[in-house]
Amino acid sequence: MTAVAVVVDVATFSLETVSPRDARDRASENSATPPETAPGDVDCRQAKCLALTFDGNPGEPTDRLLDLLDQYGAPSTFFLEGRRIHEHPDVVRRIADEGHELGNHTWTHARLTEISDARVRDELNRTGEAITGLTGRRPTLMRPPEGRTDDRVSRVTEELGLAQILWTVTAKDYRTTDSALIAERVLDGADRDGIILLHPLRKGTVPAMPRILRELTARGYSFVTVSQLLRPATAEPGKIYR
Repeated sequence: MTAVAVVVDVATFSLETVSPRDARDRASENSATPPETAPGDVDCRQAKCLALTFDGNPGEPTDRLLDLLDQYGAPSTFFLEGRRIHEHPDVVRRIADEGHELGNHTWTHARLTEISDARVRDELNRTGEAITGLTGRRPTLMRPPEGRTDDRVSRVTEELGLAQILWTVTAKDYRTTDSALIAERVLDGADRDGIILLHPLRKGTVPAMPRILRELTARGYSFVTVSQLLRPATAEPGKIYR
């Protein structure tokens, strides 16, 4: 059975995306034997899962955010810009060492739909190489800046072995420093299999996280990385997940 796709308006583009649930269902149906989860892993076919994702440079206050995520046992996915990665190597290594997932958010946060194929490749390859150099792991997920993608970007990301990850909820924390408002937006939009978009370097974001983590935990959510959210499926290069 083919996964059901939905259409989402991203920036000025209307694109076909695949939901985590559809990806999981397709993988389960195509498997000859029931897939097994790793010890200690969350099975999002049964659990009420949610993926917290964080975009941007890995600078301060990422350490404070990591402390909070550790406190609540909340593995998350960090989509990193490459241009300042080497200013904070210990933070990047800490993200990886503490079980979080690292994704590619380009080198300069360029709008990929407005640049050449060659530059798209450069933006993504430079960041992939920087993350690999610090952690020994090359990202297989990317997030297009501002969610701007199209068929051409999808083709290039497929060539590079990268799946595209969008989101279901954004707190729009780049437009406000009001931590209460940021928390309300996340909590109002949170739902099973959701992908939450936040930006740690925005002033109101990390102060909003204790309430976000506390209330989502109270609602019975299990926090997972994007890859965990998709299991037993594996994100396919070039495809767009939301």
